Amino acid sequence: MPNEEPLNPETIKQEEEYLRKVHPTAEDIPGCMKLFDDFLLCNVISSQARSLYRYGEMATCTPKLEEFKFCMSLKGMHPEEKRDVWIRRRAEWWAHRRAGKSSEDVWDVRTEPLENFPPRRLDPNVQAPRTIE
Repeated sequence: MPNEEPLNPETIKQEEEYLRKVHPTAEDIPGCMKLFDDFLLCNVISSQARSLYRYGEMATCTPKLEEFKFCMSLKGMHPEEKRDVWIRRRAEWWAHRRAGKSSEDVWDVRTEPLENFPPRRLDPNVQAPRTIE
């Protein structure tokens, strides 16, 4: 996450506290096989098509590969130490995500309703003029 302003340590601490509650033991963090599966699933045609439809571009699977490689780098650690390092990394990721832009930033809150919305319902008893003869 280069060229980004530094995160508030309090934000990271909040994320760490939450993740420690959600993942109370070392067995609760995802294993390397799960992360590798996530990486492979990112590359399948259905995921790529969904990304193309939703965002107009192919999915970038590099972050999932980086998560897998990070997990592999923790293989020699004690399970509790591995959990602490993983929680710290995820907390930083969530803090960056919270500090960054979201899809909610795109929309402006409306202060008054749209005109003529919802559209008036046509009276089924009134015969509409035919346009094609």
